[in-house]
Amino acid sequence: MVFHYDASDPLAVVTAPPPNEMPQEKAAREEREAEARQISDQIDEEIRAHRATLKEQERIVKILLLGQSESGKSTTLKNFRMRFARDKWVQERASWRTVIQLNLVRSVNTILEIIQREIDDEDEEDAVPFADKHHLLRLRLRPLRGVENDLKRLLGANPDEIQGSPHEVSPRVSPRTSSEFFVRSWNWRDYLQASRNGDSARRSIRHDVSSHDVTGVIAGCKDDIKVLWEDSVIREMLSRRRVRLEDSASFFLDASERLTARDYEPTDDDIVRARLRTLDIQEHELSVDEDGKTQTWKIYDVGGSRTQRNAWLPYFDQVNAVIFLAPISCFDERLQEDPRVNRLEDSFILWKAICSSKLLSRTTLIIFLNKIDILEKKIESGVMVNRYLPSYADRPNETTSVVKYLRQKFKDTVKYDSPEPRMCHIYQTSVINTKTTAQTLLSVRDGILRENLKKANLV
Repeated sequence: MVFHYDASDPLAVVTAPPPNEMPQEKAAREEREAEARQISDQIDEEIRAHRATLKEQERIVKILLLGQSESGKSTTLKNFRMRFARDKWVQERASWRTVIQLNLVRSVNTILEIIQREIDDEDEEDAVPFADKHHLLRLRLRPLRGVENDLKRLLGANPDEIQGSPHEVSPRVSPRTSSEFFVRSWNWRDYLQASRNGDSARRSIRHDVSSHDVTGVIAGCKDDIKVLWEDSVIREMLSRRRVRLEDSASFFLDASERLTARDYEPTDDDIVRARLRTLDIQEHELSVDEDGKTQTWKIYDVGGSRTQRNAWLPYFDQVNAVIFLAPISCFDERLQEDPRVNRLEDSFILWKAICSSKLLSRTTLIIFLNKIDILEKKIESGVMVNRYLPSYADRPNETTSVVKYLRQKFKDTVKYDSPEPRMCHIYQTSVINTKTTAQTLLSVRDGILRENLKKANLV
């Protein structure tokens, strides 16, 4: 067979079959060429798929929730999920029952521990005069020490992680320490589900702890918990010793009759107040509707303690918005990780670092001046802001004035420390208030979408 090709075309010369090609040689050549075409087509398909993935990722809105530990990041994420992923939120609601029980029991045990410290120091001049009923209450509520450990096992803790006394606290400081119980956010619901389904492997790890049995013990302590929390002597002791329980402790203790019922089912308000410390990054995908169109949002909740902040940097790449939680009620509190540092001062340091980051120079900045409700209560109780914040000087010791001052301070940081001029959206929040936070999130959604359109030169 004679092959004809254009000798002036170098590609034709290279690809032309050899002269006097034998049939078996031709078959082998064609097989190689078919294999090469298949590989080429596969590469082309992978390139097209990669481009499609990149295009899809460009449409995804990435949001980071940043702030120090206990600033309200996880609560804000709960509000996002409640508003924009309602079906899944409702499905998971029952799993929060154990967490809420732990919050309640932990608060009771903290109070019992402080009572014990007071009894041990009864020879001091300012010792609290406990009556026989207080000693009896302490004895009747003792089973809750074991219940706290059982609840932790139900959430996935190993026995060696929770040995010893539930609390090692001083009655004069906050009971929240660096040794606070924590879970991995990706598996604690699995442990609870395994408990309900009778998963023998996981039940053996928890020494056959039964959620039903734990609930029974808590229900049996129902009346004593109520009496303990409403006792005037104990309230006076907590006030005198300036004990700072968890922010939601009073909410759960006030609702103890409802929470200790055997058929208790968590409400949305219960869940947003439930505290469960997580050490890893939480990522949630939401479908956000706007003008009939659905957009995918990925929200990342990263740890806020000082040891976890190094994990923030990888998430700064191609992020659309940062929501920074600044708990402005903590002007009179200090970091658990470093008692030398004021918590409000730490928030300003963090905010300055975020504003000055070149990786975030084109990122939409949103700040929640959070825990406005606690700030109000502190000021109403007579706490003087300028005692802890000297720069506040002789301004009125009123909530409105304090918020206005702090708002301007955060705003000035954006103005003077950002690599290039940009806007910052500031909201006063109490993220445990689900109704007002729902409205705030709608405003946040509209603002983020508007900023994205601007960057795409569509506005």
